[in-house]
Amino acid sequence: MGVFSRGVFGALAAVALLGGCADNGTPQCAVGADCASGMCRADGSCVPLDDDAGPGPVDAGEGTDASAPGDGGVEPMNDGGADVDGGGLCAPNHDGTITASEIPLRAGLRATFRVATDVTFDTAGEDLGGGRRRWDLTGPFPGDESQLVETRDPAGAWYADDFPGASYVTELSVESDLLGVFAVEADSLDLLGVVSPEEGFTETHLENDPAVPALQFPLALGDSWETTTSVSGLASGVGSFYTETYESEVDRAGELVTSFGTFEVLRIRTELTRTVGLAVTTVVTFAFVAECFGTVAQMRGQDYDTDQELGELAELRRLVP
Repeated sequence: MGVFSRGVFGALAAVALLGGCADNGTPQCAVGADCASGMCRADGSCVPLDDDAGPGPVDAGEGTDASAPGDGGVEPMNDGGADVDGGGLCAPNHDGTITASEIPLRAGLRATFRVATDVTFDTAGEDLGGGRRRWDLTGPFPGDESQLVETRDPAGAWYADDFPGASYVTELSVESDLLGVFAVEADSLDLLGVVSPEEGFTETHLENDPAVPALQFPLALGDSWETTTSVSGLASGVGSFYTETYESEVDRAGELVTSFGTFEVLRIRTELTRTVGLAVTTVVTFAFVAECFGTVAQMRGQDYDTDQELGELAELRRLVP
């Protein structure tokens, strides 16, 4: 499978980074439910609530100051009907539903992820009972490397005129510099196409018709959606036309643990089927979405492995400090 669709759902990492420091070394929490804010950090401290019932910003890692949006840092959001553009504060309500206003989706955000390729991990996680699961991604995993994920404004780019509705672009995979072109709509986050950073003889410029809803709001356990799209344009300078079908389902809920902290998440399982002439390729991707943060982890299976749960992953990424 070409790399230009491999990392689509990992590229949904438009993340608002929130948090604070503990006053002492005493653990305050083990899971998010132990905290008023709903978020437990890796050091056992609760993400605090300020006077406006929202947690304050923290450092995003690798020199990123989340409190300095003018320098490209990440702004947290408002609690309850968050105004993403307003840069308010956010506190999860853990009502089992994630709305578009409860996660940040726009240009100008950044976060650090740790990425490993070709790793063994049981995507079923640990059974907590009551239908809930727990996934521990603290690692380390073989070949781990850090990747700064950014959502960038496409204005002025060589492909911008072909995607007038685009909200931002971002890298799709650690294995490629290709960019996913996304549009933020009232009830969805849509993938419009895939492009290379630069134009030229080996450029990639692929458009989806129709656009593919990578996320469809509101998100709740049991929700599902399916899209078949025609993909056309240039792939590494070669004319291309094929179809892709995306089948997505919010199939699990539970806790996801990273070195950043413990998150209450909904898991979205997406099965992609690509048909190029008589050749058919399939790949399964899991995205873990948390209120206030967005996609905090992503797992991509090996090509043609379409089991409900996977054990061998082509790529594993998770949010880190």
